[in-house]
Amino acid sequence: MIMNGRIDLEIVGGYRVHEDSMQIVSGRLDLPQGFYEAPPSPRVPKEMENYLLWFNLAYSEGIPTLVHSGLAHLYFELIHLFEDGNGRIGRAIAEKALAMGAKHSLITSLYSTIKRNKKAYYQALERANGSLEVTLWLVYFSEKVLEAQIHVQKLIQFIVQKARYFEDFRNKLNERQSKVVLRLFLEGPEGFKGGLSAKNYIRISKTSPATTTRDLAEMVSLGALKKTGKLRHTRYYLTMVDI
Repeated sequence: MIMNGRIDLEIVGGYRVHEDSMQIVSGRLDLPQGFYEAPPSPRVPKEMENYLLWFNLAYSEGIPTLVHSGLAHLYFELIHLFEDGNGRIGRAIAEKALAMGAKHSLITSLYSTIKRNKKAYYQALERANGSLEVTLWLVYFSEKVLEAQIHVQKLIQFIVQKARYFEDFRNKLNERQSKVVLRLFLEGPEGFKGGLSAKNYIRISKTSPATTTRDLAEMVSLGALKKTGKLRHTRYYLTMVDI
């Protein structure tokens, strides 16, 4: 389903069959860095048969949830059974294992956590690929799961705050001000890097400096923005209500 419509892949929805070795690389197209080499294609069906047996047996025998999830993701990525999409499906499997261990659905976001430092992710996979010792991988993976949980909690809080913000200021902001506010919210819980400057406001709203000055002053007066600094160091931030 993920690869439906792809015409650049030899096989869509099935195990890879090409004879060339499956190398996992990252970085620039003109300067790729290899991290590991997956088993040759003829071994994939047997590797996956063993994988599925292990996954179900480990769960039924009560393996700790983080260990089960971490190893499930690691083993799946090292087999690398598809031509593309292994990372996405591997993360889904990891989240499935977490939900199985918790015995209820979880709201998590491994991808957004891992992508903040994909180099560290590939390095962790590389270390685990060269040895049967997987402790460092499990430490890395467990930290990412915890970070993902914290990130999702912040994201949920942010969405609630966003809804309350627009409820409070829906009929108080003009079209230019609303456009800038939406742009600020696009930055997510981390916020607009460095704060909003008058120059940013002009660029986003495509208005004049004089109008920008009036708009920003009005938003501060309304409580829609909070102002910090003076003169060219003046910056504006969304006024968020604690929940």
